[in-house]
Amino acid sequence: MFNRKTLLTVLFILLLALAGCGRNDPEPTATPAPAKPTEAAAPAVVGDAAAGEAVYMGTCVACHGPDAKGVAGLGKSLHASDSDFIKGKTDDELVAFIMAGRTPDDPLNTTGVGMPAKGGNPAITEQQLHDVVVYIRTLE
Repeated sequence: MFNRKTLLTVLFILLLALAGCGRNDPEPTATPAPAKPTEAAAPAVVGDAAAGEAVYMGTCVACHGPDAKGVAGLGKSLHASDSDFIKGKTDDELVAFIMAGRTPDDPLNTTGVGMPAKGGNPAITEQQLHDVVVYIRTLE
């Protein structure tokens, strides 16, 4: 009925057909809808207010007072309600300011008294300064 060549050709065609049927091609998918915009996440707090209060009380209190309202002739109030300087700076800017300090002859120094770098305590770390700034932000 079939010669050998014809039989091999038919088998080959069947194998190709079966091979094509068994493929696991993924079904076409629809283009995903664009993601809904999410609200901006609040910036992560970089410091710890309780730890900052402890550093403040050990270093900053002498000039800025135990209530951070300032000591006349030494240090200004650190309450945002009293200080445009505190209100107008980001946490990172305040940390950078405390790290550098301010000389008595700085035109922006209104007390005439210098603020030493790191409040005069060279052992204070940058993390501790972030803690102090977070503490200052809690003051009303």
